[in-house]
Amino acid sequence: MPLSTYLGTAPISAERVYVHPSAQVIGNVRLGADSSVWCNAVLRGDVNDIVIGNCSNIQDFSMGHVSHKTPRKPQGSPLVIGDYVTVGHSVILHGCRIGNECLIGMGSIVMDDVVIPDHVMIGAGSLISPGKTLESGFLYTGRPAVKIRPLSADEIAYLRYSAEHYVRVKDNYLNAQEQA
Repeated sequence: MPLSTYLGTAPISAERVYVHPSAQVIGNVRLGADSSVWCNAVLRGDVNDIVIGNCSNIQDFSMGHVSHKTPRKPQGSPLVIGDYVTVGHSVILHGCRIGNECLIGMGSIVMDDVVIPDHVMIGAGSLISPGKTLESGFLYTGRPAVKIRPLSADEIAYLRYSAEHYVRVKDNYLNAQEQA
C-alpha cells in the first residue's frame, strides 16, 4: 500500500491526487490538490513534516525526507515544496524548502535547510549544499551548484508548463482507474 501510517499519523491527500502503487508515502505528509507521486518515489514524513503544494509532481525514484527536531533545532528540517514544482527523476530532497514554479533536475540532491525561492531551475545532477539560499529567477547547476545565468521569460513560463503537463498525465492515470 503506498500510503502508510507512522505512529498514528497518516498522509493526507487533497482532491485529484495520484500516488502510483509502487510509491511510498509515509507519516506526516500532506499532498496538495492535483499533485502526483510517481513510480518508486518515497516521501518519508516519519520524524518531521512533508508538505507538497498543489499541482506539483515527484517523479520516479525520487526521495523526500526530513531531519528530526532537537533541542538545538526545535523545528528540525521539514520538507516543504510549493505549487507547480517539478521534481525530476531520482532527486533527493532532504529537509529543504522549495518555492513555487521550480524545476529540480534529474539526479539532483538538495540538502537540509536549503531555501529555493520561486522561479528557479536546478540543472540535472546538481548538489545544493546545506543551508544555502538561492536567488529567484536563475539557473543553478553543478556539484556544488553555482548560479549560471538568469532564466529567460520562456524558461520561467516553462516551469509552470512542466508542472501542468504532469497534472494532465496524472489525470489520464486517474481517469483510467475510474473507468476500470
